Amino acid sequence: MRFHVLTLFPSMFESPFAESLIARARRNGLVEILTYDVRAHAETPRSVDDYAFGGGPGMVMKPEPVFEAVEAARKAGARGAPIVLLSPRGRRLTQTVVQNLAACDNLTMICGRYEGVDERVRLHLATDEISIGDFVLSGGELAAMVLIDSVSRLIPGVVGSTESTRNDSFTTGLLQYPQYTRPAEYRGWRVPEVLLSGNHGEIARWRREESLRITLASRPDLLETVRLSDDDRTILKKLEAGSQP
Repeated sequence: MRFHVLTLFPSMFESPFAESLIARARRNGLVEILTYDVRAHAETPRSVDDYAFGGGPGMVMKPEPVFEAVEAARKAGARGAPIVLLSPRGRRLTQTVVQNLAACDNLTMICGRYEGVDERVRLHLATDEISIGDFVLSGGELAAMVLIDSVSRLIPGVVGSTESTRNDSFTTGLLQYPQYTRPAEYRGWRVPEVLLSGNHGEIARWRREESLRITLASRPDLLETVRLSDDDRTILKKLEAGSQP
């Protein structure tokens, strides 16, 4: 998959993707990250932004260099690809959104800065708007990195085991169950005995119960949309009543 990133700061994308899974995926040709310096498409490097019509604080990114940078991305292979504007006004990034984007061969992302981008970019260029959460960043670069990382994990071959991605938090609709590894006891804290039993049926049941418990405690809103079995509902009733399943 090829990610086309329009940004005023292309060097920001060098270090984060020079390590770990994404670096290996890039070496293996599974992921390509192409950055386009929006300043290169402005009349001068300092003319990428201007004062807002109507007054107000801060500066606004001009439309011309953004449109021309997208056109350069299209010539590099992004023609027909979704054009995502990273924006607080966008739809919330969820695992479902990530899964849909992972089906694309190319994805173009526009990283806003300052007070944002000229509204004509949103109206006439972007095909999608995505927000990674209800908080403010200095620009869209970090949001684009989050999007690249989350989408890349679902590309076949990037993560060693496809089972890992199937069991991730949010992929199942619930938060993930607790994970343990060796040693079985550390500083007096023992791993739950069921995980050492070798009984895969009991282990699966314990993990499901723990996912439900953690989700109920931390993100009960997720339970409104996840598909629950009769056993799940029984467990949740006991949890809500304050007893252990």
